[in-house]
Amino acid sequence: MKKFSDKVVVITGGALGIGRALTRDFFEKGAKVAFIDKEGEEGEANRKFIEEAGGEVLFFEGDLGEERVLHAFVKATISKFGGVDYLINNACLNLGGIFTPCSFEEFNYVLRVGVSAPYLLSQLFLPHFREGAAIVNISSTRATMSQSNTESYSATKGAISALTHALAISLAGRVRVNAISPGWIDTSDTHHTPSDLEQHPSKRIGKSDDIVRAVSFLCDEENSFITGENLVIDGGMSRLMVYHGDEGWSYLP
Repeated sequence: MKKFSDKVVVITGGALGIGRALTRDFFEKGAKVAFIDKEGEEGEANRKFIEEAGGEVLFFEGDLGEERVLHAFVKATISKFGGVDYLINNACLNLGGIFTPCSFEEFNYVLRVGVSAPYLLSQLFLPHFREGAAIVNISSTRATMSQSNTESYSATKGAISALTHALAISLAGRVRVNAISPGWIDTSDTHHTPSDLEQHPSKRIGKSDDIVRAVSFLCDEENSFITGENLVIDGGMSRLMVYHGDEGWSYLP
């Protein structure tokens, strides 16, 4: 018996990167997978991969920033699978900030994708969550630390972290809600310099699997005493104070 046999997992932004890794990991652990992404070609390729490997999967192509799309996605998911066990709110994007300039509409679009969509999906799936259900929101260390010109992304991640503990209280006894805050995660096997590695106490850059394992841990019913929490997975980077000349890093204003 696989860990998530006969469970149904919903994943946003499941076509590429961490989202794709999540869809495949849950499938390998026995789950039925529903995922949404606006990247149609990549989404279809991922759906085909899972289906040909013997999995039950639904891919819904659509923009998470549009309310009608969210309603349609929920309807399609329930029609195919009947209920939901886990909701993983992974999708987000960065449209820059004050110097881009990121327009009012662009700023609000990032919020719709990264905060409003997770909120509405949690609400729409609420009547369909099964016993032992869990929501995992993918936040970021950007919720508490920033680089210049990242206001749209950082504000969204701060909001999803706050939404996490709010939902955990509102849904107490019905659905556990937690967040994960990744740091520097390489989803494309990029070559990194020694100074890149030295900025992490772990001495390496994060991989998608580091986040996938944590999501699996938080969904596991054996860990039902954990709710309303934010798990930081950044190799210790946000704990390391780095000044000019430290850890192979130079500051050039």
